[in-house]
Amino acid sequence: MAAATHLTVPTEICGSVLVLIQFDVCEELRLDQLQQSVNARTLEQPTTKHSVPAYVRYHRPPVVGPLEPLQLAGGERLEGEIKYYDYGVVSVVYQLSFKGDWQSLVQRASQWIWDVDFASKVEPIVRQRLESVSSALVKPYARWLSEDYFIFHVREEPGAGSAAELTRERGRDIAQIVRGDKQRLSEGETAEVLQSRISYYENDLTVIGWNAAFLYDTNAGAQTAIQLLEYANSQLLEFRHYDELLTSILDSVYQMVEKKKGVFSRWRMSRSATRLHGVLLEVGELTERADNSIKFLSDMFASRLYRLAAARVGVPDYKDLVARKMKTAEDLYHDMVDQFNQARGFFLEAVVVLILLIELFFFFRGQTI
Repeated sequence: MAAATHLTVPTEICGSVLVLIQFDVCEELRLDQLQQSVNARTLEQPTTKHSVPAYVRYHRPPVVGPLEPLQLAGGERLEGEIKYYDYGVVSVVYQLSFKGDWQSLVQRASQWIWDVDFASKVEPIVRQRLESVSSALVKPYARWLSEDYFIFHVREEPGAGSAAELTRERGRDIAQIVRGDKQRLSEGETAEVLQSRISYYENDLTVIGWNAAFLYDTNAGAQTAIQLLEYANSQLLEFRHYDELLTSILDSVYQMVEKKKGVFSRWRMSRSATRLHGVLLEVGELTERADNSIKFLSDMFASRLYRLAAARVGVPDYKDLVARKMKTAEDLYHDMVDQFNQARGFFLEAVVVLILLIELFFFFRGQTI
């Protein structure tokens, strides 16, 4: 009887490390103008690795262009590209090919995640790039919020073991990579990290953490996961911005309400209420546009992958925060309108009483004469 073929997980691996750095630069980017002004092209709609009736579709695909390489202090030279999303996010992706053992990848993950400040290195590059296309930025921000994320892509090798075998044999290494931890994690912590894994075929694997992800797949198969991870992080950045914006607005409204205690002070609330309502409409429109900028058409796996990625990086948490603050702001708006109406009613009643007093005064004065 012929011996059964045994597939093993390779000890020598190769692939790429991707560093994702994103900045929230303005309220909106005019993509048509950007494409004409810089050496850029419209990103192709992301395709999936499996056959489906439809696919992942951007409402307005981002514009992507080349970026000069980034040289690190350790001598690594990273190739880069830059993407512009219409909802005001600029995304930079730097990539470094690697080949070595698992321990070297664990060490690189720990070093890059915690010891290298990529955002401070990349922000001046992005600012310089945007200076030449400033007219394409609608309502630019003076201070930029930023997010960084790391993707460790190990290329699938022909004849290698399945995702289940990879998880069983290298689960602790994968958990260390995703967490960026220098020391071995406990079995319980490893299991917690590996809970956020997803596979479509038996020989591909994606494990997603809050600041890094591990991919085991072919180059073509990994592209959908990379784009969805990039999109999820851009969503996190947008909702962080809306959260800060609403916090600032609510603080100013609370201070204004605290100062305007008197009846006549309430009369001046109309202008503040109108301004608050305008901001609410603007934030609502922006959040809806950012939230609906990508669609999943008949691709349930891509949809599940995105939901997992969004949950791990914290998109639902910030989205809930924004929703609660929107509700608080709406309640404040209605309360301010009610106070204004009360003040207006008091004023009208006072005018009516004053008119009656004047009429009575002249009436009695005429009688005495």
